[in-house]
Amino acid sequence: MIADEADARRWLDALPGCDAEAMNRLIRLAALLESENRRQNLVSAGSLAAIWRRHIADSAQLLAHVPQGITGSWLDLGTGAGFPGLVIAILRPDLDLCLVEARKRRIDWLTAASRDLGLHRVRVLGARLEAIESFAAAVISARAFAPLPRLVALAARFSTRETLWLLPKGRAAAHELRDIAGAGWQHMFHVEQSLTDPDAGVIIGRLLGKRRA
Repeated sequence: MIADEADARRWLDALPGCDAEAMNRLIRLAALLESENRRQNLVSAGSLAAIWRRHIADSAQLLAHVPQGITGSWLDLGTGAGFPGLVIAILRPDLDLCLVEARKRRIDWLTAASRDLGLHRVRVLGARLEAIESFAAAVISARAFAPLPRLVALAARFSTRETLWLLPKGRAAAHELRDIAGAGWQHMFHVEQSLTDPDAGVIIGRLLGKRRA
């Protein structure tokens, strides 16, 4: 378990793909976020003191479940302050990241931060998810985007049977997993323990489709 900021930095240092260039970008991201948070409420002010554990490592832990050789686009829903999307883009610069965000000030932030960090394979999709043209995503992630049944209903058109879903869900993970079964979706989802919060879970797996009546 990652208990504090020092633990988070050590864990990231040992992470495959977190070389000196990536770490410098993460440090720069933390500084950019702290500065921008004075202008708009990207994250709660109290969480800035634990930015490495609560935001950066919390995002990076998703990569433990992603095959190194994966290809295709990573679709991050409701990216907001850039988590997990910008962190993933820093640690996996070989992937195309599509960051979905509908709020203009956050769209501007994501665009400016991506440019500042030199993340050339990041594309900010500045619209509501419902307005974005469908494509097949290799990975779908979402952090505090919507309850699982609604999230799946909105994003299923971007998913194939091979798409990997990575959904940090806090304390509600197991409960939301039961809810999706009741909504008629067939899936191969399960809950993994979060590395950054002993009470939180991450829903991981693949969506098989809607159950026939």
